[in-house]
Amino acid sequence: MPNQITVGKYMIKVKQPDQYIDIKIGLTDSEVKHQNDQGLTNVQIKKLSRSIPQILADNILTLFNFLNLVIAILIIWTGSYRNLFFLGPVLANIIIGSFQQIRAKLTVDKINLVNEENFAVIRDGETQQVPIEDLVEDDIVILKRGNTIPADGIVRSSNGLQTNESSITGESDTIAKGENDSVYSGSFAIAGQAKVQLTQVGMNSFVSKLSNAVSREKGSESILMKIINNIIKILTYTIVPIGLLLFFRSFLKNGNVAQSILGTSASVIGMIPEGLVLLTAVALATGAYNLSKKKILVRSLNAIETLARVDTLCLDKTGTITTGKLTVKKILPESSTSEDLIKKVAATIVKVTEETNATALAIDHLNSQTVEDKVHEIIPFSSETKFSGFISESGTKYIMGAPEFIIDKPSIDTKETVQKAAEKGFRVLAVVQESDHKQQLLGLILIADEVRENAPSTFDYLKNQGIDLKIISGDNPVTVANVAAQAGIDKTDNYIDMSSVDPEADYHKLVQDYSVFGRVKPNEKSDLIKAMQDNGLTVGMTGDGVNDVLAMRQSNCSVAIAGESDAAEASADFVLLNRNFDSMIFMLNEGRRVINNVERVASLYLIKTIYSVVLSIVYIFLGTGYPFQPSQLTPVNALTVGIPTFILALEPNYRPPAGRFMRNVMEIALPAAICNIILILTIHGVGGWVNLSFKSTSTMSVFGIGIIGYCALISISNPLIIRKKLMIAASIALFVIAFTYSDKLFGLQSIFDLRFTFIYISIALIAWPLFMFMREMLGRRVFSKINWK
Repeated sequence: MPNQITVGKYMIKVKQPDQYIDIKIGLTDSEVKHQNDQGLTNVQIKKLSRSIPQILADNILTLFNFLNLVIAILIIWTGSYRNLFFLGPVLANIIIGSFQQIRAKLTVDKINLVNEENFAVIRDGETQQVPIEDLVEDDIVILKRGNTIPADGIVRSSNGLQTNESSITGESDTIAKGENDSVYSGSFAIAGQAKVQLTQVGMNSFVSKLSNAVSREKGSESILMKIINNIIKILTYTIVPIGLLLFFRSFLKNGNVAQSILGTSASVIGMIPEGLVLLTAVALATGAYNLSKKKILVRSLNAIETLARVDTLCLDKTGTITTGKLTVKKILPESSTSEDLIKKVAATIVKVTEETNATALAIDHLNSQTVEDKVHEIIPFSSETKFSGFISESGTKYIMGAPEFIIDKPSIDTKETVQKAAEKGFRVLAVVQESDHKQQLLGLILIADEVRENAPSTFDYLKNQGIDLKIISGDNPVTVANVAAQAGIDKTDNYIDMSSVDPEADYHKLVQDYSVFGRVKPNEKSDLIKAMQDNGLTVGMTGDGVNDVLAMRQSNCSVAIAGESDAAEASADFVLLNRNFDSMIFMLNEGRRVINNVERVASLYLIKTIYSVVLSIVYIFLGTGYPFQPSQLTPVNALTVGIPTFILALEPNYRPPAGRFMRNVMEIALPAAICNIILILTIHGVGGWVNLSFKSTSTMSVFGIGIIGYCALISISNPLIIRKKLMIAASIALFVIAFTYSDKLFGLQSIFDLRFTFIYISIALIAWPLFMFMREMLGRRVFSKINWK
């Protein structure tokens, strides 16, 4: 076996050890200390969460904050210090966002520490459990089926070890590993056991160095963040040139540098949706925090959103529909054999293969003796072959596994027995003996698994939420269908045996025609999910075993049941540490709450962005100064956007996402922005005609923005339950106070100035009809004709 693999243009080669460590003794404590002192530890490059300095940097060192800083310096230069109030919400955003994200990080890290992956290592002649980052170069690691491989190394002894290196090479083939063969970090064991001497750990691992270039990972950017980042990207190329043009046009017109700076500052500040990105990050971090309190480990924040968008959920039978606690219910020996012999053969296979899965434990609980014939060769279990066994020194071969895979010519009676047992929900294992090229069926073992107590209610809820459930299992399809029916899943009679399907079959049609897939190999699970995705579905995958890993990696969002397979847990976006599949309801609702609320309030942030951009362009052409100053917008932005959005973002909102973010946002934001533009231009035009002061027209303009803001706020707050009504009422009361007593503070004229009170009343009366008219017009003439996908 060559000790190197090619990945794209890279060649990965594991170096030979400088010394061969005794695999029975391993490293001594002094040798481990020496390796630590030399820095030869398996430090993990990729952390599951950002560090606190990274969180602070991400919240502080942004383009928009840099623009805010430049604006603040320019305003200080003008001496108009009250216009620095816009920094209040900016600082509040940074503080609140950092606090929430740090709180979520600490909680997630704490729960991740509890779930930290440990490896069996031989040190000083004893087997110890060591965390992955405490492994050192030359450690002798004991690998079993389901383990991820923690670092590059050389196999020193193998008991049928087989690995899957698809995460490195993209090829899902099973690779047998013998003595002196190389194994690579990032791959995982799918069969057998081995003792491996680590030769390249941590950042010295060649695969780790190339992981960013060659590893295949699901896209890390969610739909929501992708849309928001695209908005920010557009604004990045818009704000600075428009701001500069507005400043120079205004300065050339009036010759007043300070006035031009203040007007331009109001324009640029309005264009920055500084709270939107923060609100999204905080919502996702809060979601992770809430899930962690339910003992659900979140490995990817963006997966919270993806889970909420899942419309098809694929389930493995064992551990999800059932508890995974298997028990042997019946043994059916053939006429020429005894029940005792079947128990002995099964017990021997479990002992020599050293399997610890649920099936092996069920057989182990029979407390049977082993066969007397000594073992010559071990046949490890594999999800591909679906059997395990051994060859004795006398040359007799004993195997145990799925009847369809190991019985060459089953009799009619055997077929009927297997079929009836499967229909009752039993997992059936056949025990076969082969000698002199002749096969003899010793008997069948019937194993029962119990359906989770709350499974029917969980699946009923998911179905009512519009999620299509599909079962993908390696078991007999009849057994799977029966168990699924017991759990209350629909269309369970619509099943297919994948072992009988032509390799060239059209999987895209299969996933449309069937709901239950049995006898599925690991690579077929992945192919089925890929076909669903090709059909336009967003697919989630739940599993607990190494045979589910490829499918979990292929899925849009994956959930692992903790405790069965390190590889499955490492591949999952979520890990159910409480092993409670009913947590899926809470996970789904939490994801929906996050994206629905962000989608709901995003329109409020984009209203000012839209009208600020348009007004800036208009006033560049008009050549007059911007119609108001930054300080005047402070109370309006705080009361109609900032405070309400953070309150609304915490609301329960569990409806399925509509999948039309931009349309939902623009249905509110665009009509409101157009209303603001109409009001401001009208006020500015009439004000110039009757010679009103800048203070009067600017106050009227900002008042109009505030009233339209409340129209939008009321629209997105529906249904208006008591707490929302109280929030809006309190906000309006503060709004009136701000427009009455903040002349010196914000530069706003009192709305109770009798000369102009009727104008403010007129604006308040016309705002709602104007807003609803614009919504109706745009809805019919524009939104209905645009493809928003």
